Amino acid sequence: MEDLQYNTKRKPLIIPEYGRHIHTMIDQIHEIESREERNKMAKAVIGVMGNLNPHLRDVPDFQHKLWDQLFMMSDFKLDVDSPFEKPQEHILKAKPDRIAYPTSVQKYRFYGNNILQMIKVARTWEEGEMKDALVYNIANHMKKCFLNWNKDTVEDVLIFEHLNELSEGKLKVKEDLLPLTESSEFLRARSKNGNGPRSNNSFNKNRNRNKRSRY
Repeated sequence: MEDLQYNTKRKPLIIPEYGRHIHTMIDQIHEIESREERNKMAKAVIGVMGNLNPHLRDVPDFQHKLWDQLFMMSDFKLDVDSPFEKPQEHILKAKPDRIAYPTSVQKYRFYGNNILQMIKVARTWEEGEMKDALVYNIANHMKKCFLNWNKDTVEDVLIFEHLNELSEGKLKVKEDLLPLTESSEFLRARSKNGNGPRSNNSFNKNRNRNKRSRY
């Protein structure tokens, strides 16, 4: 009686979706000495792989993807003629560069990193209408972020002070663009999205109304 083979003792599958049989067929291609026969077997395996994924036939470069996967499952050792350029092992196995974790300590965390990046970019722009519009939008977004944190109200003067501090005195909103959007507008928009106190009050009213209707 032939001994049972456990998957834990077998060679790991490179693309498990294709199963053990496809990987075994590819391994058998290595053992064929004739290059012509290897090419025939490779095309036959490509046909089987395509039948296993009929829903992908309409995907652009479907055949190209199958040939790439064939070489990947052979651990890039398969010596056959491909109608497409063979994938490079060092490119597919290359690891991405490590992303540096932000270590800067923010004084006003409620503004977030995006605001700081926008201020940094705005400082490099040349003077003109485009820069004035950008600075105005930055100040407006700062006001919105402040209200998300404070949830009450804020004077434009305070936003201008923070903008001046964060930009090291390099950015200032033009007077002809003032005032900024009213705090009530930001709060009203937040309430419509279900993030403000009005939505909570309406929820409580509806809940009380439902209670009364039961009795």
